Amino acid sequence: MGSSLTLVGALWAFLSFLTAVASSASYFMPCWLVGSQMGKPVSFGTFRRCTYPARTEERHLVMVEECGRYASFGAIPSLSWQICTVVTGIGCALLLLVALAAILGCCVEELISRMMGRFMGAAQFVGGLLISSGCALYPLGWNSPEIQQTCGNASNQFQLGTCRLGWAYYCMGGGAAAAMLICTWLSCFAGKHPKPVMLVKSIMQSANPYGVELECCLKQ
Repeated sequence: MGSSLTLVGALWAFLSFLTAVASSASYFMPCWLVGSQMGKPVSFGTFRRCTYPARTEERHLVMVEECGRYASFGAIPSLSWQICTVVTGIGCALLLLVALAAILGCCVEELISRMMGRFMGAAQFVGGLLISSGCALYPLGWNSPEIQQTCGNASNQFQLGTCRLGWAYYCMGGGAAAAMLICTWLSCFAGKHPKPVMLVKSIMQSANPYGVELECCLKQ
């Protein structure tokens, strides 16, 4: 079983997998923003949160210590968080697709050419840029009433109040930066062949069904 990647390409595939997993895991973890409400720890993601207020049958307000996503897309606290959810989700999907193709390139010969590697690096750059844009949009939602209940009235856009940023936010930003800077650069040297060999061979065979036989005769 051959490989279509160089040694640098193997490193690129490994780092692509790490950045994709780190970004995607951070996307689903509700640990972007951490605070407290009614003496209970509360944390938020873009479309999920842990520990939320609820009314009992006696109409008492209590904190339910469970994690879950919002009931609908419109229930997400602010428009900026809704945009952040979509943008970062697309970015993570791009990074995952490239990482999957890169791993396949380690096992399949002539799958990734030098040109294809650069194209995949460009896709990683776009994915990292989308995730970075989502991270930049996230603080715009800190002035919503739901966030102020946890972070205090002092919280506002780009002002945390009594809350702090969680590990998932830093992990998401770090994964996006690594994808844009490191993986994009390594992808330029990932492929062994300067041209997509499999594509060229398939075009030659479709144009001339005897192309393979002619090539073998010329070699003899």
